Amino acid sequence: MFPVGETLTQLIGILIQVLEGVGAAVIVAGFVFATVLWPRELRRLGGHGAYLSYRRHSVRGLILGLEFLVAADIIRTVTIDYTLDSLFMLGLMVLIRAFLVFALHLEVEGRLPWQETDARSVPDRTKREGE
Repeated sequence: MFPVGETLTQLIGILIQVLEGVGAAVIVAGFVFATVLWPRELRRLGGHGAYLSYRRHSVRGLILGLEFLVAADIIRTVTIDYTLDSLFMLGLMVLIRAFLVFALHLEVEGRLPWQETDARSVPDRTKREGE
């Protein structure tokens, strides 16, 4: 019989691999989804609107995938590789990913994450003028 610590470490290792796989799959799926939707959006919204829609859909998949990857890194650092170096690297990765998510959100939404939107004052950038 395995000692409890060794079995738990193996289970956590599997969980980390699953989270990393899900994160990568979500990122890829976001880009595939945006690409599959693009021709329909091109017909419906025109070139610029389709571009904005593509960017919004793909970035949302990227942001969600990054959240899974950050979760896997946190679990790995806290449970398996708990050293000062690993904590420093985790902190650096979380800062880089937080900056990426912040920058991507600002790029796609056109506002800071904590700013509320007023649907009446913000024009829908995906619709062509005159529709």
